[in-house]
Amino acid sequence: MIIWLIWIGVGALIGFIASSIMGSDGGFLRNAALGVVGSVVGGYVAKLLGIYADYFSIGGIAISVAGACLVIYLVRKLFK
Repeated sequence: MIIWLIWIGVGALIGFIASSIMGSDGGFLRNAALGVVGSVVGGYVAKLLGIYADYFSIGGIAISVAGACLVIYLVRKLFK
């Protein structure tokens, strides 16, 4: 149970950072969802490129934020 809370908290932080970078605003739940989905997407893309970073390192956070920015960009293109 505590792991889920940590994932949501870190996801919200990553989503907030990505939303700030992309000029998007949203609530806690939207930021958390973007952060978690972005982390998964960023990790997958990094793995395809042969890049490895620990989850709770600066590199891991940067990859997660980049993935969340990519998700925001794709959602904007799909729904506008």
